Amino acid sequence: MRSDLCKKGLERTPARALFYATGLKKEDFGKPFIAIASSYTNLVPGHVNMRELEKEIEKGIRAAGGVPFIFGVPAICDGIAMGHKGMHYSLPLRELVADCVETMGEAYQLDGLVLLTACDKITPGMLMAAARLNIPSIVVTAGPMKSGNYQGRRLSLVKDTFEALAAYRAGKMSQQELQALECRSCPGPGACQGLYTANTMACVSEALGMSLPYCGTRLAISKDKKKIAYESGRTAVTLVRKNLKPRDIMTPAAFRNGIRLDMALGGSTNTALHIPAIAHEANINIPLELFDKISRETPHITDILPSGKYFMEDFDAAGGVPAALHVLQSRLENAKTVSGKTIMQIAKAGKVLDDDAIRPLNHPYHPEGGIAVLKGNLAPYGSVIKQTAVSENMKYFVGVAKVFEREEDAMHAIMQKKIKSGDVVVIRYEGPKGGPGKREMLSPTAAITGMGLSTSVALITDGRFSGGTQGPCIGHISPEAADGGPIAIIKNGDKIEIDIPNRQLNLLVSKAEIKRRLKHFKPLPPKINKGWLARYQKLVTSAHTGGVLK
Repeated sequence: MRSDLCKKGLERTPARALFYATGLKKEDFGKPFIAIASSYTNLVPGHVNMRELEKEIEKGIRAAGGVPFIFGVPAICDGIAMGHKGMHYSLPLRELVADCVETMGEAYQLDGLVLLTACDKITPGMLMAAARLNIPSIVVTAGPMKSGNYQGRRLSLVKDTFEALAAYRAGKMSQQELQALECRSCPGPGACQGLYTANTMACVSEALGMSLPYCGTRLAISKDKKKIAYESGRTAVTLVRKNLKPRDIMTPAAFRNGIRLDMALGGSTNTALHIPAIAHEANINIPLELFDKISRETPHITDILPSGKYFMEDFDAAGGVPAALHVLQSRLENAKTVSGKTIMQIAKAGKVLDDDAIRPLNHPYHPEGGIAVLKGNLAPYGSVIKQTAVSENMKYFVGVAKVFEREEDAMHAIMQKKIKSGDVVVIRYEGPKGGPGKREMLSPTAAITGMGLSTSVALITDGRFSGGTQGPCIGHISPEAADGGPIAIIKNGDKIEIDIPNRQLNLLVSKAEIKRRLKHFKPLPPKINKGWLARYQKLVTSAHTGGVLK
């Protein structure tokens, strides 16, 4: 076993002595050492149920003949970190999580890992570590949150807090109702109730083959989630004995399957950052253009929040990921999974229990998938939009630029009603380097929606969006402003063309004027020049590469 390097032989006498001090018995040294990398914290609602899941995973590991250990990794709730300095740390957290898991896996020469995760950047960080270490690993996502309820109406975080506060500011809602929504929109443990980044990545993990079937959608409060945690512990030991490693599972075919499921569900645009970054750790290149290619040939078959009517609990009740894979099976590629079954076997066994929550291919909600990749003179390397969340009248739009150098300034302008129909809000210097950390723009996009402007105002940024974003919001613009990308030279009053059907994003000024502006361009100084974000800023690459560190 791999762990023999730190527990067997005369030279390891001191190490064994230290292991005995942790409670190990002599017979444990002949068993596989399996660690649970847990992102438990009571700061994050998506993670507060993990103590129970840790216990179930431990039971499963012991039952299968392994020795369980637990170590912690950091976690950030993007909803709490949103709109202030804390969001600078959200995307960089992904790299911290991967580094933490790598550090513990190598320091103790662990035989296997159970990666217990939930929210936005933690799940891709865990998967990056699994691909990097390439030791037998399984992912357990802690589950979605149940919907809230107010006067018989089901509630979700984004629509009933982020969008509601803008509706209140616009005079469309009373303070009493806003306070009621604040208290009732998040009723307990779990990742926010729609296809935001956390739940999107949970479903993608399942489609990649790294989680057991139904893990991605079973509610955090359900007894089934505990059963899946227990079985995942048992499975981790089986994976070690079979020597089945993440790179045996996360193959190019598996990544294409994961992207296809994502496009069919209409998930978060953040997957365009995370899937390439995970693949990068497995020495697989996933170009941004692949998302657009698969999206063009994959119908959108669900209607889940934020832009749809269904909650994650409805998707789960309709059959979850296996049911969606069943619908997509003619377009999937066979690949191994941690369950011991192939992805095609899981897809074949999946059953659709509600054919409106999960529609057939010949009756989709949209003919194309969730994400479109736009290029043009404003985004030579690409940009990303959730096209299934855009109204038909905004699929082609020409608007007037209102330029902001940071999110807070744009948010202030929106809340002060300085943004009008026909505007294109431009938020720059929020990319991986310029942020640093590529902050999510959920606050301004939700404010635009709450103000009733989502069908008449667009937003473009070199930052990124939460999975909760809807409307014509284009992110991941590459190159970013800090790298001298064309977004850096937009001026107030410039006209900007957004053409989703033709995949174009253009600044409507002459080539000569663009060339002149770029010649005289000087980037703004870094917003943060101390701490680890200063180091991150120097190492991070552009959004179209997944924002990896090099």
